[in-house]
Amino acid sequence: MQGDPIAKVGQVVGLLGGSFNPAHDGHVHITKTALKRFGLDRVWWLVSPGNPLKSEGPAPMADRMAQAARVMDHPKVEVTDIECRLGTRFTAQTIAGLQSRYPGVRFIWLMGADNLAQFHRWQDWQWIMESVPVGVVARPSDRVSARLSKAATIYRGAMLPARASSSLANGPAPRWCFINLPMSDQSSTIIRQQGGWG
Repeated sequence: MQGDPIAKVGQVVGLLGGSFNPAHDGHVHITKTALKRFGLDRVWWLVSPGNPLKSEGPAPMADRMAQAARVMDHPKVEVTDIECRLGTRFTAQTIAGLQSRYPGVRFIWLMGADNLAQFHRWQDWQWIMESVPVGVVARPSDRVSARLSKAATIYRGAMLPARASSSLANGPAPRWCFINLPMSDQSSTIIRQQGGWG
């Protein structure tokens, strides 16, 4: 276990959650793109105890934290296990816990387009959309399904154009932005299937 990440009042912190099983260059590319395009002061990688939507459990937390720290070496990015101390299992619970623990910090939830495509399956997903701005970073093959997803359809009126991405944090939720860029197609699933992890 480590200490809680540090953020100052008024800072904009991007939250990238996941099992990171394992963390890889695709996560790094999403993170660096988000830092630049969404005008973030910091990004926290929230290494989760487990994903409720996945039937198989991930590798041990210590292994995933160590791998994440190896691949993500950036002064504005912190790898954290704070979800373990918050005792949260679902994203909505985590966001609520962080908002309570860090009053005055402006959080943005970050996700790949693949997650937006099935976002409506997440617990309390509409509360998430209406509680924090959401930054979506496109990955290969997920763009069309993401743009046609239930979440994108319901919240179409709250979508910022990509050219306004740097102002994502400068307004109340619901507020989201889709950045459509060529992305790394590396995935944790492929790495595991090829025997490169665990």
